[in-house]
Amino acid sequence: MKQNIPSTLPRLEVCLTPALIPLYNVQDYIVVVIDIFRATTSICYGIENGAEAIIPVSQVEECSAYLEKGFDYLLAAERNGEVVAGFDFGNSPFSYTQDKVEGKTIVLTTTNGTHALHLSRAAKKIVIGAFINLTSVCSWLKQQNENILLVCSGWKNNFNLEDTLFAGAVVEQLKDAGFRLDDPAIAANDLFKLAKDDLNQYLKKTSHSERLKKLGIEADIEFCLKVDLTTAIPVLEGERLVRLAQ
Repeated sequence: MKQNIPSTLPRLEVCLTPALIPLYNVQDYIVVVIDIFRATTSICYGIENGAEAIIPVSQVEECSAYLEKGFDYLLAAERNGEVVAGFDFGNSPFSYTQDKVEGKTIVLTTTNGTHALHLSRAAKKIVIGAFINLTSVCSWLKQQNENILLVCSGWKNNFNLEDTLFAGAVVEQLKDAGFRLDDPAIAANDLFKLAKDDLNQYLKKTSHSERLKKLGIEADIEFCLKVDLTTAIPVLEGERLVRLAQ
């Protein structure tokens, strides 16, 4: 017999694209922003490697403005998978190594991830998730006793597989920890269970993988699917992503 689940349990829900964020009262949730290929992977890697802060902005012009203000920041801008001309780097995780970012503040704009983050700003708290910090972020979420919304950045407001699979991986770790799941969370978890034995092979069929391959950066894809390389959880404090103190 199916048990009646108390309505007081916190919710674990998945927003499949940023276009759907207006359907949620984000102020009622801790939001996890997901952009596996490649923004949230690079953010997690950069914070793990000692970046003082990463400032996410929506537009390339906002990024440029920091240089005009005379700040000694690294400027990172990506559009359609490529570094925007005139910027220090884009959102390849290999640009966020310790020798490049330790002690630095980085201003970052990307096609999808920073867009999703800005649409989620009314949330109780915003943290950044990627396969490389999967267990750390899940362990922290279990301790919060709050509604959780996993926001998939998608591709230009459309659904994508890689972000949804990561959401499903989070659901896999949290589903027995006393949460009520919505239908997208159940679907994401089912997809993850289909793909989990070989994420790289499963995701070779994705449109974003094809875009990145055409740019000759298959190594980025492989890196972004590595699990638990880092323990840092980036959290938004004001305008800056910093390492969550635990």
